[in-house]
Amino acid sequence: MSLSKQEMAATVARDIPPGAFVNLGIGQPTLVADHLFPDAGVVLHTENGMLNMGRAATGGPEDPVDGDLTNAGKQPVTELPGSSYFDSAASFAMMRGGHLDVCVLGAFQVSAAGDLANWHTGEPDAIPAVGGAMDLAIGAKSVFVMMTLFARDGAPKLVPHCTYPLTGVGCVDRIYTDLATFELTAAGVVVRETFGITYDELAGRLEVPLRR
Repeated sequence: MSLSKQEMAATVARDIPPGAFVNLGIGQPTLVADHLFPDAGVVLHTENGMLNMGRAATGGPEDPVDGDLTNAGKQPVTELPGSSYFDSAASFAMMRGGHLDVCVLGAFQVSAAGDLANWHTGEPDAIPAVGGAMDLAIGAKSVFVMMTLFARDGAPKLVPHCTYPLTGVGCVDRIYTDLATFELTAAGVVVRETFGITYDELAGRLEVPLRR
């Protein structure tokens, strides 16, 4: 059975190294915060200016909603002990300066070579939304992508070559999807896990050569 968004987020969280400094992109990646154990020592960074962000605020007695405390997607979040705040200039300096170990981004397409397209589909009526994605894609030491493997029209998002405007070239290391997890290596696209689909079925639906 394919993974839900929450299960995808849990899979990503499982693979984040203890003690890592991590940025979660807007959209599905924000769910990863809810699946990180506090004792893992992972420090979450937000491009709007916060370090040591916690999980989403539910409005309960232990995590009340504070309208001034949000992630980059403007969703209310909690803060962990030792949280700090700063302006966007400092935040982007952290991103561009190579201080983040991992970033988790959504995507419209990822190529077999690790090229990332996640800010614009190229359609005339589409609204571009690059945010800090370009800075994260190039600045983070490892780039994880979290997305559904197929678009609503059934088209694969893991492709031989991106047809949408690029965010970054050769920057993606891993792809976490509802049907499989992939690692992009110099030897090709390696399938690490599958969910509700066999390796052969997966290979038959993608134009990208796969490796076990």
